Amino acid sequence: MTKTTPALFSRGFTPDRLHAPVARRQLLLGGIAAAVMIGAIFAANYVTTDYGFIPVGFGLEATAGTIFAGFALAARDAIQDTWGRIAILVIILLGTAISFTLSAPEIAVASAVAFLISELMNFAVYTPLRTRSRLGDRRWALAVVASNAAGAIGDTVVFLGIAFGMAAIMPALPGQLVGKMYATLLYLAIGRALAALVARNPRLALVQEAA
Repeated sequence: MTKTTPALFSRGFTPDRLHAPVARRQLLLGGIAAAVMIGAIFAANYVTTDYGFIPVGFGLEATAGTIFAGFALAARDAIQDTWGRIAILVIILLGTAISFTLSAPEIAVASAVAFLISELMNFAVYTPLRTRSRLGDRRWALAVVASNAAGAIGDTVVFLGIAFGMAAIMPALPGQLVGKMYATLLYLAIGRALAALVARNPRLALVQEAA
């Protein structure tokens, strides 16, 4: 027996499986996430160049763009969920080019390479863990936390290693991870809130999936 059940961000944007209103919602939310990601890239490069290191709590410091880099990682997950894997790979390449173009000359290569590697690491970890999960459930939360942690470590190690030398990695690593953690926690909270909203009103589901 076939039944239709509401699901959130199950398999990415697949127009052949979606009703028109649902497809429009996915396109819109993917567009918002893409705007957040590109905006985060602009902001991260601007504040890193102008402000250097800032306090992030717990007596730690991080490069000023760290928190915005965390938002880019979180937005990447949302784009993949709404627009699909091909779209996010294209946007990762676009983001890499933007990072290189916007950065100060002395950190341009570090910024671009770090962005590319961190986003691809996020993609590699998130994709298999995201399978058979729904926005707001435990498997989704695990996918977000694990992939963002992998991306954050990759971003930190590559950026600091290229821009400031290998000796700068370990002293700065805790602060960098804490800074990116804030964006991950916010994204988890938003995801759980959306899942709770759809549980109360299934008509708001972003994917209608047969099971």
